[in-house]
Order: sequence, then structure tokens, then C-alpha cells
Amino acid sequence: MNDLFLRACRREPVERTPIWVMRQAGRYLPEYRALREKVDFITLCKTPELAAEATLQPIDRFGMDAAILFSDIMVLAEPLGFQLAFNPGPVITPRVESTADIDRIPSADPAEQLGYVYDAIRILRRELAGRAPLIGFAAAPLTMVAYLVEGAGSKSFARFKGLVVGEPAQANRLLEKVATATADHLLAQIEAGAEAIQLFDTWAGLLAAEEYREFGLRHARHVLERLRPTGAPLIYFAFNANHLLPEIRHCGADVVGVDWRTPLDEASAALEHRFALQGNLDPAILLSS
Repeated sequence: MNDLFLRACRREPVERTPIWVMRQAGRYLPEYRALREKVDFITLCKTPELAAEATLQPIDRFGMDAAILFSDIMVLAEPLGFQLAFNPGPVITPRVESTADIDRIPSADPAEQLGYVYDAIRILRRELAGRAPLIGFAAAPLTMVAYLVEGAGSKSFARFKGLVVGEPAQANRLLEKVATATADHLLAQIEAGAEAIQLFDTWAGLLAAEEYREFGLRHARHVLERLRPTGAPLIYFAFNANHLLPEIRHCGADVVGVDWRTPLDEASAALEHRFALQGNLDPAILLSS
């Protein structure tokens, strides 16, 4: 069994640095493009056999040290009562605009609507057969809520920031609902066979440290604390968030993702040398020779 990645997550001795790439399954692969000629993106995510096939493509071609489930951070929007489309990025309808909208969000049971995710994981554990461990994932609550409030991607996420600043109690109520559903979704992934979990906090870097503590870290930590008893390595990645590293050291993960803007020694010092570090490679390097 190739457990190099899992040992590195646990800060155990490794003979070399394990390598995987966050978007290692995708359109740079001719075999992936052939899949996409047959089905659209959402159908690919929702068809377990096809999602498993896409996940395995970079493992078969390159022998990566970890496989990451082919899915999307936004699939949880549907159990929360929203419609999801991609054009080309995620589009959420209806977006959250009022207290009444928050009240209408159900106590989601992801297992009822996201069975295709867990079925894909079960297929993958069988097909991987120890060649590489499988990473499951979800959006951190802050990032999911940013999309639910904005309705789509945005340069500034002004509506989301307006909620955080103008109605902090309602923002936290929405974040708490999403955090509970996120933890349930990730626990179901682990039960299905995911061997590590990554929490993507794509938009954490939008906030200053004080706001992040209240509306980002608090809820990410809640999710990770619920996963801790499973023993699966837990990864937290906040994009473009160097200014938040002193706060992130309290996140409760085993591994912290660091983007290419921050030297690893500086990141490790800011995190008090308490975590395995992941990332730090400028993706543009992959376009070089």
C-alpha cells in the first residue's frame, strides 16, 4: 500500500515528499476531455462510475501519491435547499437575501441527496486497491455561505461582507446551519471510505483577522472537531490567507495548505511548527518545461 501521503499528514518519517495536485483530474487530460464530450460537469459529478473514472485518470497516468475525489465543493448546496448550476462557475438559486431565507434552510441530511458522492468513494476504494489513499473534501462553512449569499462567484463578495458586518447574528446562524451539514457530509465520506479530508476555505482571505476569527475559524473548527474522533488526517486550506496564519494555527487540522505567496519557513513559524504543511507550489510552474 502507498501510504506515503498519510504518513506525511501525520508528520511521520517519509522517504520523499508525496505529490498530488488539487485539480489533478481535469481538462488538461485528453481522457478527461473525452469523458466531458459525453456528459456535462454536473452529470459527471452525479454519476458514481464516471466520477470514479475521472478520479482515477491522473493516478493511472502519473502515479500520484493521493487521489482526490472528483466532485465539487458546491454539491452540498442542494441538500441545503438550493438549486445548483455551473455557468461556467457555480450559480446558486435562490440566493440568501433575508432572515426568512435563512429560516427556510432545512436541517439537511446529505445522505438523502448526496448518495452519489459516497457511492463514488466506495467504487474508488475498491479500484485504487492501495495504489494511493483517497481524499474527500468539502467547502468550509465561510466559503459555502459566501456563495449562498452572493449567488455566484464574485471579485469582492460584497453581499457576503455586508451580511457579516451588518447582521453578524444572522451570519452566524447561517454559518452554524452550514457547518452542521458540512460535518455530516464529511463524516459520511469517511464512513464510505475516504482516508483523509480537506476543508477548502477558498474565500477566507477576503476577511481581516478579527472577522475571520468570528465567521471563518470558529465554524471551520466546529467541523474539524466533529471529524477528529474518526482518526482521518484533516487538512485545512485557506487561499490567499497569509495574514490569517496566526489565527489558522487554532483550526484543529493536522495539515495546513500554504499557497505559493508564502515561504514555507515563514508559514511554519507563524503556525508555531505544529502542522504538516502542504502546497506552496505556484501552479504556473506546471506550464513550464
